[in-house]
Amino acid sequence: MSDIKKIKEEFLNKLQGDLSLSEVNQFKSDLFGKNGIISLEFKKIGQIQESERKKFASDLNEIKNILQNQIDFKINKIEELEINEKLNREKVDVTLPSRPYLKGKIHPVSQTIDEISSIFSEIGFSVEEGPDVENEYNNFTALNTPDNHPARDMHDTFYLDDNKQKLLRTHTSPVQIRTMLKDKPPFKIIAPGRTYRSDSDQTHAPMFHQVEGLHIDKNINMGHLKGCLNYFIKEFFEVDKIKMRFRPSHFPFTEPSAEVDIGYEIKNGKIIIGEGDKWLEILGCGMVHPNVLNNVNVDSKIYQGYAFGIGIDRLAMLKYGINDLRAFFECDYRWLNHFGFDPLDVPSNYRGLSR
Repeated sequence: MSDIKKIKEEFLNKLQGDLSLSEVNQFKSDLFGKNGIISLEFKKIGQIQESERKKFASDLNEIKNILQNQIDFKINKIEELEINEKLNREKVDVTLPSRPYLKGKIHPVSQTIDEISSIFSEIGFSVEEGPDVENEYNNFTALNTPDNHPARDMHDTFYLDDNKQKLLRTHTSPVQIRTMLKDKPPFKIIAPGRTYRSDSDQTHAPMFHQVEGLHIDKNINMGHLKGCLNYFIKEFFEVDKIKMRFRPSHFPFTEPSAEVDIGYEIKNGKIIIGEGDKWLEILGCGMVHPNVLNNVNVDSKIYQGYAFGIGIDRLAMLKYGINDLRAFFECDYRWLNHFGFDPLDVPSNYRGLSR
């Protein structure tokens, strides 16, 4: 034991010196590492005579604790000195002139959501929200999507469990299901939010934004749908006239279903929405399928209605001349400074949405 006491004194003397953190950590490794001096002494306990074993172990533990405490104290002291030195180096002179600050901008997607909400609120729609993580029933089954539908494929949907019961919602239509399950008709809502699909290129992103609209009441027909969309498109693009056509399409949750195109022309390299001999697909819509109403306990013999889905990012790109969807998510302040909006420029219909 005299040898180990000498080692204790030796290391205690070393720890009194002006050491760096790496040097102290090296001492710690030399003493308590896998093949450290103290670690090897503990391995000898079984070889000590039984009459001396208890005292040997007690003395060894005492020395171990002394050295360990001294090392911890030294490490804390070194770290405290380093922090104080760093604070002194980085001290701010409050008497210096203030630095110019950069004014924040509202992202085009956030601005577009506010514009959409403002327009639809004028004609009686309320805003509903739901979770990004959905269950399979709300996202597919309740919306009349058959089990073998391509939209359920792993290539399109981000599933979160092996049983495919939890997923990142592929559209905001589940918000319609949640709303109809918790309330009674009539319903007149929009549901903006993030959606997720396994797709990524110049015009697609794995996370994007959509707004779904739903109007359920007695005696609702396609004429109401056309009038609603005609009003929205004119107000959003801030034009007096709009050229619009419905093309037959198919969605599991609507029947009949349609894609909506709007007329446009190109002047001086810019897309002008309104009149023109070219057509641009803008959204999908249709009359809500009776099966969807029955799935949420709404009597389809009494109530009917329409639904539509619009890509918010796509609308922002068209209106504000943004040609690459990926730029929305790159967090480039220069881009945001150019395309962003003043925080106080809250959209309102009476004075123009984007003026």
